[in-house]
Amino acid sequence: MRYEGDVYRPPSEARSLIVQATLGCSHNSCTFCTMYKQKRFRVRPFEEVIEDFSMARRYYPHIQRIFLADGDALCLSTDKLMRILNEARAIFPECTRIGIYSRSSNILKKSESELKSLREAGLGIAYIGAESGSDEVLSLINKGETTGQMIEAVKKAEGAGIKTSVTFVSGLGGKKLMAEHAIETGKMIGKMGASDVGLLTLILAPGAQMYDDMLTGKFETLSASEIIDELELILTNADCESNCVLRANHPSNLVMLKGTLPQDKGKLLAIVGHAKSDESITDAGLIDRRL
Repeated sequence: MRYEGDVYRPPSEARSLIVQATLGCSHNSCTFCTMYKQKRFRVRPFEEVIEDFSMARRYYPHIQRIFLADGDALCLSTDKLMRILNEARAIFPECTRIGIYSRSSNILKKSESELKSLREAGLGIAYIGAESGSDEVLSLINKGETTGQMIEAVKKAEGAGIKTSVTFVSGLGGKKLMAEHAIETGKMIGKMGASDVGLLTLILAPGAQMYDDMLTGKFETLSASEIIDELELILTNADCESNCVLRANHPSNLVMLKGTLPQDKGKLLAIVGHAKSDESITDAGLIDRRL
């Protein structure tokens, strides 16, 4: 396969065929993120994408899932996405699902009928980086979207039959906005009705504006005990009406969680409560308590 630069994909797409439909991120301005800083955003020519599909077909006898990279490939026009999806299904008739990264604004720009057409063409899931349920935090990290837009986009995609997997970043509010970030993130999880929610923990890297802010003391990162307190606040405020699979099982997480809200909420909070009383937990420690 032909890849330009580093390629990122969701954990659940580990065994998927990954093809870059776009390069980089069309926004690429979040202050905590360095994923696509070395790339200039551009749309790959349709012919190149199809060539990659054909190349993969020659090497792999069975492709069950396909993931369209890079950062927010759903920004492509519906016509171009339909052409890509239709070609993918023609070349890989055994494929059961095609996934994609998306910003909420990409979803909101498409009509309900367009989204349903994309679903019928094979688009099964959209991965959205919401980062926080707090508009104040979103403004500080220069996300360029509001919680209201994100909630609307999730509901719109789910209503069209496209599952959404939404990621939030623990610690993104720092010490100053820890409670604000946690409480509002929990409330947003409860309101939006996503199929899946993933919780990551903030890890800053050189090149990010927030990394420089951390070095100067402008941004204060959370301690291990504060991260666990924040996780408890998120779960406490996550009052989901429909089933939502919640995972905090990324290597960055201090407490490993997996369950379905609302029915597993008590069990998840019990795991976090146990972690709070475990003095052996350090910033590098892990507790594995999967349901």
